[in-house]
Amino acid sequence: MSDGLRDLEVTVWRGREAAGSYQRFSVPRQESQTVLDVIAWIQQNADPTLSYRYACRVGMCGSCAMTVNGKPRWTCRTHVSKVVKGDRLEVGPLRNLPVIKDLAVDMDPFFDKWVAAEGVFHPEKSRHDPIEPVRPTSEQRVVADRGIECINCAVCYASCDTVSGNPDYLGPAALNRAWTLYNDQRDGDRRGILDAVSGSGGCHNCHSQGSCTLYCPNELDPLGSIAGLKRATVRRAFGMEG
Repeated sequence: MSDGLRDLEVTVWRGREAAGSYQRFSVPRQESQTVLDVIAWIQQNADPTLSYRYACRVGMCGSCAMTVNGKPRWTCRTHVSKVVKGDRLEVGPLRNLPVIKDLAVDMDPFFDKWVAAEGVFHPEKSRHDPIEPVRPTSEQRVVADRGIECINCAVCYASCDTVSGNPDYLGPAALNRAWTLYNDQRDGDRRGILDAVSGSGGCHNCHSQGSCTLYCPNELDPLGSIAGLKRATVRRAFGMEG
């Protein structure tokens, strides 16, 4: 017990999907304590074999994302007082990604889908060409700016039930990135982006449940981006765009 506060009863996922289980730890409660603080205390004081991932601790990298009491969150920005149920806390790895060990997941499938969605910039000019000006107030720039702050934390991917039911689905982060690039006037392959997101596993697989937007720690709107891609692909199918 710390400063008169009751200890936390924390259950943490250990192992891998097919060969793992939850393990219970008693963790001293502290003022202004984050979930990442709790996990770090366990690793430093109770079990040094606990595996997890983090870097910046200030909500800039997204690498500390885990499932906390059933919901995907950045653990560095999640205060225990906001999510604790009684004195109990359950922490697991992100959904929809292979578990390497304990709380660390394999991000390769997540980033592979970024590539499959053409979520990479397609330059059409060389360094010898003049820099093309982009008006900050242009409609395309405003649309692109809405989704540009994605930091690849995979919280939206972990929250998506469509990903859970359809492993081929590109997922909200990859589609949000595709929409951002589609609205970047400097990108040289807007047609290729629409080809990538209109095929199998593309934007039309989205059921519009909205968990991606609900749980995004950066308050982005992947659901809105996916809706934009749906409209763009339909317009092109009718010969109106792209």
